[in-house]
Amino acid sequence: MIAFLRGELSAIYDEKVIIEVSGIGYNVMMPSSCIASLPGIGNEVKVYTFLSVREDAMQLYGFNTSDELELYRMLITVNGIGPKAALSILSSMTGDDLKFAILSSDSKTISKVPGIGPKTAQRLIIDLKDKIDLINTFEHKLAENTKTSAKLSSAKNEAVEALVALGYSNKDAYAAVTTSELDDSASVEEILKSALRNISRL
Repeated sequence: MIAFLRGELSAIYDEKVIIEVSGIGYNVMMPSSCIASLPGIGNEVKVYTFLSVREDAMQLYGFNTSDELELYRMLITVNGIGPKAALSILSSMTGDDLKFAILSSDSKTISKVPGIGPKTAQRLIIDLKDKIDLINTFEHKLAENTKTSAKLSSAKNEAVEALVALGYSNKDAYAAVTTSELDDSASVEEILKSALRNISRL
């Protein structure tokens, strides 16, 4: 019914935003990961939407990309996962991380999402595994990794590579380095020491 909204971002809450379109303010539920990448209040935004219609309520759910919306649509087809549970999943995991968890049958990671137990996580994997495009998922992840790596200083890039060589995942290595309080003038050794302290808390 409503494919997308384009308008001014009027307010931001934990899992909801208000978008003003032609003088009308729309309450749009969004994953926290999507909200985090929105521009500031007063800027124009475009969100792809899904309208949930129930006997007692109508609610818009919004996403930054059509891919995120499509993943959300797939999630709510799984028995036991409603609109709010699907939103919780995408707030707790990025779309790419969820796809990789599904493709690798990693129900343990999915069941860490609040409200999603092991049985529901397993059902999600069974129902969606054949619907996830493996090639597109890897290509998208590779493009994102290249993009984020370009934003790091050479020393931080070296630190990420060193952590990966030590056996840590790309995701954990990148998170540990980027959460370091050291600036770009720090040496690789200083960044590694800080990252190793951070990675123990991830």
